[in-house]
Amino acid sequence: MRDSTEIRFDMTAKPKKQKWYLKPVAWLIAYPTIWKHHLKINKVNMKGLKNPYILLCTHHAFVDFSVTTAAIFPKSANYVVAIDGFIGREWLLRNVGSICKRKFTNDTLLVKHIHHSLHVNKHVCAIYPEARYTLVGTTAIIPDSLGKLCKMMKVPVVVLNMHGDYLSQPVWNLTQRKVNLTADMTQIVNQEEILSLSSKEINNRIKNAFVYDEYKYQLQNNIKIDYKERAKGLHKVLYICPSCKTEYMMSSNHNILKCEHCHKEYQMDELGRIQATEGITEFSHIPDWYEFERETVKKQIENNEYYFEDDVYVDSLPNSKGYIRLGQAKLIHDMDGFHLFGNFDGEEFKLDKDPLSLYSLHIEYDYLGKGLDCIDLSTLNDTYYIYPIHKQNVVTKLHFATEELYKMKLKEKRELIK
Repeated sequence: MRDSTEIRFDMTAKPKKQKWYLKPVAWLIAYPTIWKHHLKINKVNMKGLKNPYILLCTHHAFVDFSVTTAAIFPKSANYVVAIDGFIGREWLLRNVGSICKRKFTNDTLLVKHIHHSLHVNKHVCAIYPEARYTLVGTTAIIPDSLGKLCKMMKVPVVVLNMHGDYLSQPVWNLTQRKVNLTADMTQIVNQEEILSLSSKEINNRIKNAFVYDEYKYQLQNNIKIDYKERAKGLHKVLYICPSCKTEYMMSSNHNILKCEHCHKEYQMDELGRIQATEGITEFSHIPDWYEFERETVKKQIENNEYYFEDDVYVDSLPNSKGYIRLGQAKLIHDMDGFHLFGNFDGEEFKLDKDPLSLYSLHIEYDYLGKGLDCIDLSTLNDTYYIYPIHKQNVVTKLHFATEELYKMKLKEKRELIK
């Protein structure tokens, strides 16, 4: 196991003002991509708005950061960035104003850093509250605490809802596709309203402004994607066959999804629609298939039938130097949450995460080209990247189960309080 004196990422360091000499660098990185994709930004209620304000951004693909840079140009921002984004470039990210975050942790330091960004640096503070790339081009869960955070900061709230980013590079197949980008940049709470509205009212405005469906957007705007491998990798997300209901037996190649159990095939057309090659088409709209899977997992949980167990590889990320392979362990996910345990170099290791500690789960497909999917679980001073060894195409289900267990346990808790 690693040396216990391993230096941890300094989460206490206050966010810096962006160095003046790095601004042109950020623009030079962002603008070739923006021009290539013909970005158009539609600004609503933005006239006269000055720093500081909170900028809440939808999260689709790596190109999001270029879109955000263009949207606030020529203003500077502090960006909340996950710790893996700092690997090998901590100096650069700190000096362009980034704030480090370990995903899905209750981090009071982050609140202080956001306050410093807004009220000391007088910057825009850019936050991606979905905390991961969208899996099928629809809105991920946004924490209920977000409205309270915005209320606490006492500055205007702006939402940047991006379109085309996911279609140009979906998380399950990172090959770039030729898609033009647009973004709606809307001030949803002004300076007077942030003082008078309740946290719940602010949260409702945020959630309404965050609604998006990239496949509906593609169809409505007749965006044809003729990339031949456009369905390759989609079985990572659409892992249940809607015909025979078998899990983890879907495969994909070119523009075809296939169930290896019942052999039914589905074709994805250039407008992102799904059509069975024979027989009925259960779901022509990809997000509908995705929500069918969620409901399947929800029923398993309600019937107390949900259980996952596998041997896993475990990597640690204590700081920005890179990953440390700890070894193999056992991962269990059941009605009581996550249980990770093993023995690394003679030392017993255990990490438990109860359902109410995680409202969602960060997952990755073929992470860093390693050939394995992973989930990550964080404490306040470490992040563990966990790779199932024997069971394949399971991480999407783990993320559904995490969200549905949280909802169920939260409901039970609230009923007990009444």
